[in-house]
Amino acid sequence: MGSNHQNGGMSRAVEIVNAEGAGELVLLCDHASNHFPPPYDQCLGVSDEEKSAHISWDPGALGVAMALSKALDAPLVYTTVSRLVIDCNREETREDLTPCLSELTEISGNKNLSEEERTFRINLVHRPFHDAIDKVLALRADKGLPSAVVSIHTYTPVYKGKSRPWEIGLISENDRRLADPVLAGLKARGDLTVGDNEPYAPSDGVYYTVRRHGEDNSLPCLMIEIRNDEVRTANEELHWADVLGPLLKSAAKTVLRKEVADHA
Repeated sequence: MGSNHQNGGMSRAVEIVNAEGAGELVLLCDHASNHFPPPYDQCLGVSDEEKSAHISWDPGALGVAMALSKALDAPLVYTTVSRLVIDCNREETREDLTPCLSELTEISGNKNLSEEERTFRINLVHRPFHDAIDKVLALRADKGLPSAVVSIHTYTPVYKGKSRPWEIGLISENDRRLADPVLAGLKARGDLTVGDNEPYAPSDGVYYTVRRHGEDNSLPCLMIEIRNDEVRTANEELHWADVLGPLLKSAAKTVLRKEVADHA
């Protein structure tokens, strides 16, 4: 496929909600949408059923992120294009940036992509998404607002035939400043099985966005994965925002207050 694309009906590939939000968090949602803009609605070889399945997006993630944004006065940056077109949570050089296989499903239209097509998709979604995050963080820094970076994802209850017992997982790498208190808070509820670097870990190659905008900038950061059978309805999305919001706010406030004191 070349890059002679028709972008009729193509909305912005990136959206920013509450860009001026003054809360402690900056929220990210890499896999918010299962939208396939032309020509990708036809050329990837993905069925309508597959377009609504988890391979195309993280169902429920955007609803949780939106509710958190509202509750915590947090900016939210999210993509409006399916990750099967391009995965914004992967390095530009990785093969699964435009995946040919997602779980057990072959994506025939992503095989043997030309460099021109790959670059087109990067410029269409990937770079605008990460540029938007950089701009939000820079704007906050200019205003003297400290930031903690949190990315919201969901995952399937069963992956390649294996059941996952965790209702929620917290993914972190070297920076545990948010992970440890949020993990403790979730476990203290007594009604949840909480994964610590489960069902994924940074070593699985899923930590690019948080590493780039959080760890690499020495900002407190965390990736949250909610099992998607927990967020099938708007009320369930709100429930998880209610569970996570106070824990994230408290952890971020504590960490950022300490940083300000240390630099005073």
